[in-house]
Amino acid sequence: MQAGRFEIPDSELKFTFSRSGGPGGQNVNKVNSRAQLHWNVAATRALPDDVKARLQAQYKSRINDAGELLIDCDETRSQHENREICLRRLAEMIAAAARPPKKRIATKPSKASKKRRLQARKHRSAVKALRRKVDWDE
Repeated sequence: MQAGRFEIPDSELKFTFSRSGGPGGQNVNKVNSRAQLHWNVAATRALPDDVKARLQAQYKSRINDAGELLIDCDETRSQHENREICLRRLAEMIAAAARPPKKRIATKPSKASKKRRLQARKHRSAVKALRRKVDWDE
């Protein structure tokens, strides 16, 4: 499978098929059209370590205890189309993880933004001061 500039061997990808709850009427009760892709991210040699680490961090909720990334699809009535959608989603995930994050350039707040922040604080302080109990004995 081609995922951007990376080639993932088909031997690493494992598909399971089951009955889906998606569209298809009586067809979904008879045919195993739901596709589920299992891919062991930790064991793959197709990706560099930095991309692998970003992929595991970004999609940790989709990775099970065995280290397998799970992608499932039951959008269509066709098992073949659902399988292709799973592969497309995997390619998109890898492409997103392959892009290194931009370095943040630290900047100082401008004079105007400091002034606005202080004015907002003073205004908020005044609003809260009006809520306080008034001591009439003094």
